[in-house]
Formats: sequence, C-alpha cells, structure tokens
Amino acid sequence: MDRFAELKAFCLVVASGGFSPAARQLGMAASSLTRLVDALEKRLGTPLLNRSTRKVTLTDSGRQYYASAQSILAQLDQADDAAAARHGQACGLLRVTAPVTFSTMFIAPLLGDLARRHPQLELDLHLSDAVSNMVDENIDVAIRIGAAQQQPNLIARRLSGHRRVICASPAYLAQHGTPRAPQDLLDHNCLLFSYGATRRGWRLQCEDGEHDADLPVRGTLSINNSEMLRRAALDGVGVAMLPEWLVRADVAAGTLLPLLDGYQANPQEMEIGLYAMYAANRRGSPAIKAFVDLLAEHLARQQA
Repeated sequence: MDRFAELKAFCLVVASGGFSPAARQLGMAASSLTRLVDALEKRLGTPLLNRSTRKVTLTDSGRQYYASAQSILAQLDQADDAAAARHGQACGLLRVTAPVTFSTMFIAPLLGDLARRHPQLELDLHLSDAVSNMVDENIDVAIRIGAAQQQPNLIARRLSGHRRVICASPAYLAQHGTPRAPQDLLDHNCLLFSYGATRRGWRLQCEDGEHDADLPVRGTLSINNSEMLRRAALDGVGVAMLPEWLVRADVAAGTLLPLLDGYQANPQEMEIGLYAMYAANRRGSPAIKAFVDLLAEHLARQQA
C-alpha cells in the first residue's frame, strides 16, 4: 500500500508541476505528499526530482521512472475497468476536464442525476477553457469543442454539433452600424476569444459552401472565457462570435442580434462539434460510459 501511495504521489507531483498543486488535488497537506516522495527516493536510492522554490523537474532517473509509473497506473485503471465491467458498475474515481461556461450550463444540471444513478462513482471535475494534456494531468475524460482530429490512442466520441453566432447588442449597432458583409467586420470592434498567440481572426463561410472569408478581425478585448465575452457583448462593447447555445436566450429576447445571416462562422475549421475524449484502452470503463452517456442524453434533450 505504501509503495502504491508513493507511486501515485510522485506521478501527481510531476503532472501538477509541484507539491502544492498536487496536494490541493488530493486534499492533503503538502508536507504529507513530500514525505511520500522522499520515501520513494530513499527506497530507490536515487533522486527523481529536481526541486526549487519555483518548480519541480524530473532528473534523468525520474524521467525513466515516470514513464514506467504511468504505464503501471494505466494498467491498474484497465484492471479496475475490467472488474467493474463484469458487474456493470460505474464506481471509483473519474477525472473529467471540461470548458468552464459549458460545464455551468450543461454538466452542473446533471450532477444530481449522475449521483442518483451511480452512487459509487466519484467525480473529480476540473473546469478550464485551456486544452489539457490528458496523460500528464491524469485525465480520464476531456470534453472538448473543436474539429475532429485523429489522435493516437484516443477515442473522440461526438456528442453534438456546435454552431457559433456573430452577434452584437442593439445599442452597439445603433452607434456603429450593422455589418452587411463579412469584410465589414474589419471596421468593427470585435471581441475575441483568447486561444493564445497562434490563433487570431475569424473564418466565415457562405452557406452554399463556395465562399470562405478569413478575416483578421481586431478589437479592444480578448478573453479566454465565453461568458465574459457574452456579458461584454450585452453591454455594447463590440461584436462577438459566441456559441449558439450560450446566446440562444439573448437572441430570443432581442438583447443580442445575430449578424450576417447566410454565413457560418468559426475561428478556424468549419466542421466542428462537441466531443468526449478518452483513452482507447479505457473504452470498456463503466465509469466513463456512465458519465458520457448521461451527458449525451442531456444534450440531446436540450436540442430536441
């Protein structure tokens, strides 16, 4: 048991980038976690981590040991899945990451139902609009919005489509005018979702599929959270490209007005959707199936 605790502690410290964030995830004192890793290094007779006040990095021995340790923990997860599958039970710890605003709207309402259906399932939900490294962060399921991309050893289960709407408030349009063609957006204050330095601008495609426009739009506000962009658009700050599910009620109420009918809009690829990502070797996991099936069921009801 002590060796297993040491192994998990070491892997989590590496994945989290330090003792304090790892301890917060486990709900234990950083000093207790440090003792586990110290005991592991003492037993092995070699340092696994380079430690400083700012960060923790792997030694050469640590890199080799971490790769083996991850493999051992993955095999243990598979063994747990196989045992649970024989009884059809969703149980144990399930680590899920998902976008912040999406989770508030679609995952939060199903938590009660999930607990009632699967009382032995422990859900560890991490909300972030950043793309997580599933292996390094020990994630079982990642809910992602984007284009389907083949990734080695990962399954991408499509849960639904994902449409974005270019919109602005009546007050903003009254003051600055209404864009009638895609190029008109270049003259407007466009509110941007911050994906990082590598992704800027919007892509619009005519619904006939024949005309694309890649627009280097600019604006005074860039945020990595859709709900804050929505609030800025409602306050008349500028034109925003937002998920249809997020602004559906605002459009119905007339507080946001959709623009450029006849065009699809996305930051990059046009064929995007909502996906549940998980390791191919975990496809038989009752816990993963229970969570993903319930989310898919909930989304289907919302779109009906």
